[in-house]
Amino acid sequence: MKPTLSDIETLARSAGKILRDGYNKEHTIHYKGIIDLVTEADHASESFLLNEIASKFPGGHILTEESGNITGSNEDLWYIDPLDGTVNYAHHIPIFCVSIGFALNGKMSHAAVYDPMRDEMFSAERNKGAFLNRKKIQVSTTTELGKSLLVTGFPYDTWNTELDNFKYFERLGKKTQGVRRLGSAALDGCYVAAGRFDAFWEFKLKAWDIAAAGLICEEAGAKVTAVDGRDDYLSSPLSIIASTPAIYEALKEQLK
Repeated sequence: MKPTLSDIETLARSAGKILRDGYNKEHTIHYKGIIDLVTEADHASESFLLNEIASKFPGGHILTEESGNITGSNEDLWYIDPLDGTVNYAHHIPIFCVSIGFALNGKMSHAAVYDPMRDEMFSAERNKGAFLNRKKIQVSTTTELGKSLLVTGFPYDTWNTELDNFKYFERLGKKTQGVRRLGSAALDGCYVAAGRFDAFWEFKLKAWDIAAAGLICEEAGAKVTAVDGRDDYLSSPLSIIASTPAIYEALKEQLK
C-alpha cells in the first residue's frame, strides 16, 4: 500500500499535535553538538511517525533525523524530520514544524510540512501543484534581486567551517530588501513556495531538511537546485537554492 497525500498530511498533523501539546512544558534537552540540540519532543514525534509508517506502510526505507537510516525491503523512501527547528522549540520560540517527504522509485512524489502553532499545512504531490491548507500557492512574481526578500540558515559547524555563509548573508543583505533567518529550513522553503520570501539558500544540509520543502517549492513554480546549479539537490554535498525563477540566476551568481 502506498500513501496518498492525505495520508502524509494526517501523519504530519498528528505529529505536530505532539509538538504543540508539549510546547509550553519544560523541555529535556540533550546536545548532539555545541549548537545541535535534541529534545524529548523530537523523540516523541519521531517514535509516533515511525510506528505509524511501519504499521500502515511497511517495507519502506526511512531517512530520519534522530534514528538515521532505517533500511527497508521495497522501493519506498521516506524523509522524516520530526521537529525541524529544535533550537527554536527548546527556547519556546514558535517557529518549527514537522516535515515528511515520500519518494517512489527514487523520485519525490508527496510532501507535507506542518506548522502546528499556526495550523499551516504546506503540501504537494508531483505534477499536481502545491497547497497551503488545501489552497493552491505560487511563488512570488518578483523580478529584481534588489526588490527581493530572502531567507537562509547556518550549519551546526558554523563556528569553524571554511564555507562561511555569513559572508553571503552580509553580501546579499546589502543587495536586497533583507535576509531573514528563521531557524527552520523546511519552513524557509515553504515560505518561498507561498510567496512570502522570494528565495531561500542554504549550505551543508541533510536530506530530511529539504526533501519535502523542495518538492513543495517545485510544485509552486520555484526554480530549485543545489547552490552549484545541480538539479539533484538531495545528493551530497547537500545545498539548496529555491527561488522565484526571475531572480534565480542573479542569486546563484552572488553565491559563487
